[in-house]
Amino acid sequence: MTGDLRRQLILAAAKRCFARHGFAGTTTKSVAAAASISEGLLFKHFPSKSALYAEILTEECKADPAMHELLELEPSTETLVVLIRRMVNHFLHASDVPDQQEAQRLRLMATSHLEDGEFARLIYEKVGDLVRPMFTASLQRAVATGDASPVGREPLNLFWFTHHTLLMAALARLPSVPCLAYGNAADLERQLCEFILRGIGLNETAIASHLDRDMLPNRGQRITAEGA
Repeated sequence: MTGDLRRQLILAAAKRCFARHGFAGTTTKSVAAAASISEGLLFKHFPSKSALYAEILTEECKADPAMHELLELEPSTETLVVLIRRMVNHFLHASDVPDQQEAQRLRLMATSHLEDGEFARLIYEKVGDLVRPMFTASLQRAVATGDASPVGREPLNLFWFTHHTLLMAALARLPSVPCLAYGNAADLERQLCEFILRGIGLNETAIASHLDRDMLPNRGQRITAEGA
C-alpha cells in the first residue's frame, strides 16, 4: 500500500472516530485500531491527534464549494471585501449550526491557546497556507487601484488581526448566555465588516461601493475550518 493511500485510510478512520466520540474522546490508539494499523505506523504519518484533526479540517475546507468559489476569484478590492464578509458571517454564526461542530472547534482553539498551543499553531498554519495568497494579492491590488492605503510593513499581519478580532467576538457569543451583549445586534455584522475593512486600509469610498453588494452565500454555505 502506498503512503498516500495509507494516509487517506487513516484520515477516513479518524473522521469516523472524531464524529462518534468528539476530539476529547478520541485517541490515537482508537484511530489506529479503526484503521487496522499499529499506533506506531499512525505516528509515521501524523505526529499527534491535533495534527490528524487539523488535516481533517483542512480537507473539509478545501472541499467546501464556498471556499472553491472564493479562491477562484481574481484578486481585487471586491474579492477582499467578499473574504472579509464571509469571515465575519462565519465567525458570528458559528454557534448557530445545529450540530455545534463549529462551536466545538472554537472551544478547541481557545483551549489550545491556554495549553501547549499545538492545535492552534497547526490551524493557523493551515489557514495561512490556504488563504494567504488570495488575501495579500487582493490587498495589494486594492492599494494599487487607490481603494486602500498601505498599513504597516507586513500585509499578512492584517489578515491575522482580522482573524483574532473575529475569533474573540465569536468566543464572547459562544455560551448560551453570551459573555457580552453587543448593542444593536442587528447591525453587528456590518459594524465588524466596516471596522476590519478600515483597519486593513480600505477607504470609505471603496467600503461604501462594495460592502452593500449581495456577495454572501446562504448562511448554510459557510467556509469551514476556523475561518477560515
